[in-house]
Amino acid sequence: MSDNKKYYYLKLKDNFYDSEQMIILQNMQDGYLYSDILMKLYLRSVKTEGKLMFNNMIPYTPQVLAQVVRHQVGTVEKALKIFQELGLIEVLDNGAIYMLDIQNFIGKSSTEGDRKREYRARIRAEEAEKKALPEPVGQMSDQMSDKQPPEIDIEIEKEIDIEINKKKKKKKKRKKDTEIDEVIKNNISEEEVKKAFYEFIKMRKAIRKPLTTRGVELAIEKLYKLSVIKEEQIMILNKSIMNNWQGLFPLKEEDKKILQKPKEYKESKMTEEEYFKKLNYGGKKYG
Repeated sequence: MSDNKKYYYLKLKDNFYDSEQMIILQNMQDGYLYSDILMKLYLRSVKTEGKLMFNNMIPYTPQVLAQVVRHQVGTVEKALKIFQELGLIEVLDNGAIYMLDIQNFIGKSSTEGDRKREYRARIRAEEAEKKALPEPVGQMSDQMSDKQPPEIDIEIEKEIDIEINKKKKKKKKRKKDTEIDEVIKNNISEEEVKKAFYEFIKMRKAIRKPLTTRGVELAIEKLYKLSVIKEEQIMILNKSIMNNWQGLFPLKEEDKKILQKPKEYKESKMTEEEYFKKLNYGGKKYG
C-alpha cells in the first residue's frame, strides 16, 4: 500500500551564509540571534510555500512568534523590521508574513519515494558485489550470456527518470511563466510600466533571486502603494534594476523633481526613455 504522506525540507546551498543579506545580518549586534529566528521562520513556512499565518487565518504577532522561535519579544520585533529592510520578508495587509526567497529552498519528499530510492541503492550494492566475484564458467555462463545485465536495466531506469524530471521541470516553468504573464496583464495597464516590470523580473533572475507568481503579485501591489503615477512607477523600477535591488523603494524628493520635466527636456527632441537614460535611471538590460 502506497504511503502518500509528504515531507518538506529546506535545501540550502553551501554558500547560503555568504550572501550579502546574511553577512550584513550576522555582523549586526545580536545578528546570530536574528539569523536563528530567520531559519526558524523558513522552517515553519515550508508547508505553506512561504506564508506565515496560524491555521492560514490568524496572523502571527511578535508576541506569538517569540514563543514559537523561543526568543524575547523585543528581539523578534527588531528581527522582523531588519528582515523587511533586507528584502527577506514581506508583511501583507492582512498581517501575514511572507518569506520572499522560500521557493529557492523548498524540497518535498514522501515515504514512497524514499523506499524506491533505498530499493535502487540496494540493487546497485548487490550488483557491485556480483561484479567483484569471479566470472562464472561453463553452462551457467552460456545461459547468462543472452540476458541483459541487471546493471543496464538500472541505468536505463535512471535515464528514464532523468528525462521525465526534465519534462516536468520544463512544463512547470512554462506554467509559471504563463501565470506571471497573466498576473502582469491583469494588474498593470500601462505598456511602459509593463516593459519596466519585465526588466525588473529579468534582473531578479540575473542575480539568482527569481520572483515566484506570488512574489510578482506582491511586487505589483507594493509598486502601486508607492505611486500610481506612471512616470514615478517606471523610475522606481529602473532604480531597482540599476542597483540590483531585490525590492522596490519610495522615490526621494530630488527624484520626483527630475520627473517634473524641466525646460531642457521640453525643448529637446529626446524621448522620455532617452531622458531617463541620460539621468542614469534607465537603459540597463538583462538577457
